[in-house]
Amino acid sequence: MKANITILIGGLFMGLAACSSDGVKHDAAEVKPVDKASPPVDKAADMSQEPRMTISKGGKTLNLVRVMDGAVCKNELEGAKGTFLLYVYPADIERIKREKGAKIFSEFETKIQAFSAQVLQDAVDKTNLSKDPFALGDDEAQQKLARQLDDNFRNTVTDAINLFEKETTLTIDVSAFRPSFIFYQKGCEATLPESDLTDFNDAQVYGY
Repeated sequence: MKANITILIGGLFMGLAACSSDGVKHDAAEVKPVDKASPPVDKAADMSQEPRMTISKGGKTLNLVRVMDGAVCKNELEGAKGTFLLYVYPADIERIKREKGAKIFSEFETKIQAFSAQVLQDAVDKTNLSKDPFALGDDEAQQKLARQLDDNFRNTVTDAINLFEKETTLTIDVSAFRPSFIFYQKGCEATLPESDLTDFNDAQVYGY
């Protein structure tokens, strides 16, 4: 059974920024975490153990305002959980507050809840979580799965973000944080607590 995920964004987008996250694990059964000493399969991939504080998008610098944890099952055996990063352009926050008032942000939070939950489910559904017989070891298997889920999340979330920005004029980005991923291959629904399956929770919120 698929999980019905919601995101608890909470509050407004003011007084926010970033934090670090723990390292990687893999599988309920368990495929081992990524060894920091092991070279990544894709050297171009960003496997830093800390998220970036800022990113550039369309000539704008977006601040990391929230680190969120989410989990979803693809079926009874397979699923994934991890950390997702919400970036926002701070100048847009101030402009929208002046033009529409702070209460409008509760509406924005609802929109982010809706599309982020669907994107995570869709990304996990599209990811082949079966054990890779061609992987040279647990580390490589983890890295391949993390890259695949990240790619699926990015491909799916882009259209949702574009629509959100068009409707709200708030510039944002929501990114999966690869090193945080844990994959389940031998029991998802029985392993994940019910709270993880039904909530996409804030892991950290920082002020700026």
